[in-house]
Amino acid sequence: MNLLLFAMFALLIFMMVRKQKKTKAAAEEQRAKLAPGVEMMTNFGLFGKVISIDEAENKIVLEISPGTTATVHRQTVAKIIAPEEVTAVVPDDASSLTLGKNEQAEETPEESIERLNNENNKDN
Repeated sequence: MNLLLFAMFALLIFMMVRKQKKTKAAAEEQRAKLAPGVEMMTNFGLFGKVISIDEAENKIVLEISPGTTATVHRQTVAKIIAPEEVTAVVPDDASSLTLGKNEQAEETPEESIERLNNENNKDN
């Protein structure tokens, strides 16, 4: 019984140390990504671009809108927002502009009128 209790206690301590290492590694990674020009979000939901970082005072100056800055503590950084790359797929030929085998052409004006009349008759 004592051996089982000791094993559970050791497992608990191991899990706590492991979690601390992961948290520390995540903080280091975030600290490495933090630089002027990076978009970030604070713990209280303020989004902005990093203008400057004061290492001695642990302060970050954020530009929250053009011409408006806010100074926040370095520990308020919740996440670094990675810029999304927009990849536009441009076909190299005009084949995508034509209808495929399974696609239908748009209906003619006469077919549209007939369809709408049939839909109206169903309601009555």
